[in-house]
Amino acid sequence: MPDTLGQDIRALRLARGMTLEELSFRVGRSTGWLSQVERDKSQPRMSDLRKLADTFEVPLSLLFGAPNAPEAERGRIVRAHARRKMGDPEQGLIETLISPDLTDSFEVIHSVFLPRTEGDELIRRPTQEVAYLVSGQLDIELDDQPFTVSEGDSFRIRRQSFRWFNPYDAPAVAVWVISPPVY
Repeated sequence: MPDTLGQDIRALRLARGMTLEELSFRVGRSTGWLSQVERDKSQPRMSDLRKLADTFEVPLSLLFGAPNAPEAERGRIVRAHARRKMGDPEQGLIETLISPDLTDSFEVIHSVFLPRTEGDELIRRPTQEVAYLVSGQLDIELDDQPFTVSEGDSFRIRRQSFRWFNPYDAPAVAVWVISPPVY
């Protein structure tokens, strides 16, 4: 099975409503080159990956893909040690991609909200999301309305503003389903 970097780039482009031409203009490369990258016929340079990550507003590490897996597992199985990391512990949030890649109409994310941290900014995405709190407690704001969710609780976000706070002494762990993929 081929590397999914190209498929992930295409999924990110489509999730943001961009054409091949628009994305190629933003990263300063030809449309033909980008088409080849999306079809895994060409490999982008590190400088190209940085431009793509900046354009998509995703961490560069997301574009590195998962470590090598046995052929039968690629695109099907994601081992815990092989998840793609997306969050920054210095920001109080560590996230990993549970989904094998970004080619489905949704993505599944594992989030750890570190103790005594909070999100720096209000988040508003053109998505539908459901989060299930696996452990801990988390304070959230949905369209400026505050809630506290605890282990076993879940919540939905439909194209509304969202902010999180973990003022507690323990990490809060959540699993998200997000459609369309945004990471």
